[in-house]
Amino acid sequence: MPADFSGAADGQSLHRSVLLDQAVELLLVRGDGRYVDGTFGRGGHSRLILRHLEGEGRLLGIDKDPEAVRFGEALAAEDGRFVVYHGSFADMADAAAAQGWKPGAVSGVLLDLGVSSPQLDDPERGFSFMSNGPLDMRMDPTRGQSAAQWLNTAGEREIADVIWRYGEERFSRRIARAVVTLREEEPLSSTRQFAELVRQAVPKKEKHKHPATRSFQAVRIFINRELDDLETGLQQAVDLLEPGGRLVVISFHSLEDRIVKRFMRDLSRGPQLPRGLPVKAQDVEPPFRLVGKALKASEPEIEQNVRARSAVMRVLERRADTEGESTP
Repeated sequence: MPADFSGAADGQSLHRSVLLDQAVELLLVRGDGRYVDGTFGRGGHSRLILRHLEGEGRLLGIDKDPEAVRFGEALAAEDGRFVVYHGSFADMADAAAAQGWKPGAVSGVLLDLGVSSPQLDDPERGFSFMSNGPLDMRMDPTRGQSAAQWLNTAGEREIADVIWRYGEERFSRRIARAVVTLREEEPLSSTRQFAELVRQAVPKKEKHKHPATRSFQAVRIFINRELDDLETGLQQAVDLLEPGGRLVVISFHSLEDRIVKRFMRDLSRGPQLPRGLPVKAQDVEPPFRLVGKALKASEPEIEQNVRARSAVMRVLERRADTEGESTP
C-alpha cells in the first residue's frame, strides 16, 4: 500500500472531509481489500481510498442523500472499482450482500457521522439557522416526515422530550410550548421562523452559541433517526469485518461519540466474567482491539475548517487470529 496520504484526488469537492488523511491511512489495512464508505457525502474519503487501492481492491459507497448518490454515480462512471448504494449505513449488510460480499469479507468500514457541509450550506435543505429556507432537515428528502411536518403535528411533551434527549437543551419545555402556541396561529414552515421562536423562548443565552443550535441538532437527529441508525450500522459494520479489518468512525457531537466509544470499548474488553472461574485467558480474549486513542483534528485543520473543531475519530480492529462470525 502506498505510504503517501497527502490529500484528495483532483476533482474532489471543495468541502474537504474532516480528518481525511488520518482516517484513510488508518482504514486501509491492505490495498487489495474490500471497503465500505458508509457516509459517501461528496466523495472526499472515497476518492482518497480509491487512490490507494490495488489489484482486486473495491469500494462501496452508501448515502441517504439522493444528491450525494448522484455524485457517487458520477464517480462510479469514472472508476469501475467503485459502486454507490442509496440508503442508510444501517442497511450496510444489504448493500454489501448486493455486491456479493459476505460477513467477514470486508477489510474496512468508514463512517463520517452527522450532516455534511454541502447539506448545511444549501438553504433549501433546511439544516441551518444561518440562512432562511424550508424547514425540512431530511437527509433523504424523498422519504419520511420533514421537520416542519413533525413540529406542526407532534404533541408538546414529545417535542420537549426530543429537544431534551437529542439536543440536551435545558429549556426544551419552553421551546415546545412556544411551538404549540405559534402553530395555533400559523404553521411552522421556515428555518428562520423556528430559529427566531427558539431565540425568544430561551431566557438565558450561551456565549458564542446561537440559541437555536441545540434545538436544530435535536430535531435533525430525530427526523433522520441518526442515533438508531448508528447503533444498527456499528453492529453491521463489525459483522462484515474480516480478521485484521478495521472500523473507523468520526463523530461530531457527544451523543454520537458516547455510543461509538461504548460500543468499541465493550467489544475490545470482551466478556466480563466473575472472579475465580477456571477459564484460561486465551479462551476469553476479545475478538476486537482498539487502535490507538481517540484522535482529534489539528489546530491548522481547525483553522481551515471550523467544523473539524468537534470531530473525534475512533478505530476498532478485528483481531487477525479471529474468525469473522457475527458478534452478539
